[in-house]
Amino acid sequence: MSATRVFVARLVGCGVFDPVGDRVGKVVDVVMSPRQKQPPRAKGFVIEISGRRRVFLPMARVTAISPGQVITNGLIDLRRFSTHGQEFRAIAQMLGRKVKLTSPSRSGKIEDFAIEQNRRGEWNMTELYIRKQTKTGNPFKKGPTEFVMWNEIVDHQEDMTSEDAKKLLSTVEDLKPADLATAMMDLPEERMLAIAEELDDERLAELLEELPEEEQLEIINDLEDERAAEVLDLMGPDDAADLMANLPAERTEALLEMMDDEEAEDIRQLLKYEPYTAGGMMTPELIICAQDTTVAQALALIRRAAVEPVLAAQVFVTMPPYETPAGQYLGVVHFQKLLRYPPGERLGNLMDTELEPISADAPMSQIHRDLATYDLVALPVVNKDGNLLGAVTVDDVLDHLLPDDWRSEEE
Repeated sequence: MSATRVFVARLVGCGVFDPVGDRVGKVVDVVMSPRQKQPPRAKGFVIEISGRRRVFLPMARVTAISPGQVITNGLIDLRRFSTHGQEFRAIAQMLGRKVKLTSPSRSGKIEDFAIEQNRRGEWNMTELYIRKQTKTGNPFKKGPTEFVMWNEIVDHQEDMTSEDAKKLLSTVEDLKPADLATAMMDLPEERMLAIAEELDDERLAELLEELPEEEQLEIINDLEDERAAEVLDLMGPDDAADLMANLPAERTEALLEMMDDEEAEDIRQLLKYEPYTAGGMMTPELIICAQDTTVAQALALIRRAAVEPVLAAQVFVTMPPYETPAGQYLGVVHFQKLLRYPPGERLGNLMDTELEPISADAPMSQIHRDLATYDLVALPVVNKDGNLLGAVTVDDVLDHLLPDDWRSEEE
């Protein structure tokens, strides 16, 4: 059944479907247009379609809104979304905003608001869900809530407190790190920094790994050294090294001194290499085994939750030691091959010895060529003595190939 009144925060993440029921994307935000002496009107949705592309879906092309889904007439304009004129985005710019109400001594924050369809099919803002401030002004004590009409609001302010950030964060808390990064880039800088402050260290580390360089630096420069070190500790060493290479040398060294010794040493080693070489792009956190390791033992290592999917696709076989910088590189066993052999089979009998490792100073062009030629997800990187140093993964190569602003909604 189609609804005629919905709250905007509940629309985020809803599936967008064409007339035959095929999913074409998901709702990211609602675009509103202000009007003179009248409630703002919903002009349409920002939706995310395949390839993380964000486009505009006008309300005129929406045939129904029902719980958990938006139905369209099937016509989607594939041009990237950008706001025009005085348009604003409900989730990114409206929720969490402080407002004053017509009644004396009343103010609060917008936690949600409804849009309602009139007889002409237009969707206009009606009532707002407001969290009132407590009389004591204590930011840690939640005040009562109430519904107010649009015409009961007399003032808007643009501040962004911790409570505002928490509310806005609640609308995106279930997003994957890559999707959260895209959402964060849509926000004004002060809102992005306020939300970053509210994230726990692990979630913030995941976010930083997905953000482009400029946003990474804005966030890390806003953090105190102690927290910055904790967050960098939780990042992959290759991502942390890329970020720290853009920090002043003094701060980089101060942060390294505060980090876990093992993590700091990995990053120091990576910082020695030029950025666009195999050494500068590789990760040292691999699954490394001996020749007499069994298939069962190798699969147990792959199953660990901490292992990234791209690194779980293969097991590298070396001489001892078995942590980077490891012993001499002998070969690799791909995950698919492990599935074809009995648990007791030894990796030494299954190794792919045809895959040639690359040197730490190999340029980007060679990395691209080898990954494409041999259909690989990772390339082993060795030093001049043949010892395994790490591996360059395909996801890191893609990050370098794509333009810096590939997450941006602008052309």
